[in-house]
Amino acid sequence: MKVQWTEWLAVTALVGATCAAVDAGLMAGLMRAMRRAVAEKQQETERQLSAMATTVKALQTRVAELGRLNAALVQKGEGAATSITTENEGGQIQESPEPEIVAVLTAAASTFLGKKANVRSAQLAPAERSSAGAWAQQGRAFVQTSHNPRSKG
Repeated sequence: MKVQWTEWLAVTALVGATCAAVDAGLMAGLMRAMRRAVAEKQQETERQLSAMATTVKALQTRVAELGRLNAALVQKGEGAATSITTENEGGQIQESPEPEIVAVLTAAASTFLGKKANVRSAQLAPAERSSAGAWAQQGRAFVQTSHNPRSKG
């Protein structure tokens, strides 16, 4: 049996067309799956952004409420909420932040962690004017940057 070149050409064209049709079908399926995955990721991102916007609005409302409360205290003559000064064992005076600041810190920590957080104590950093203060600040910066902040997973 002898096959002519025209028959070979017809078989080759038929096989090529079949492969092209199969490839086009696979590509279309892959494109649909990819579009679906991208749409799901976009919806997830939009949900997260919406939740964050709601939290930020709640925090803004709370801060405004605390500001109004402080203004009301000032108008009543009870004095403005000021920082609290205490003396430690070494005779140094330490300043604690205002209660409103502690409330904002607690709200920020809760928002960041995603669960309830409690700020037990907070202190204002002393403003050091000596050259030793610069060394201490540099040492703190070195220690804080020495840790690996990347999460595993």
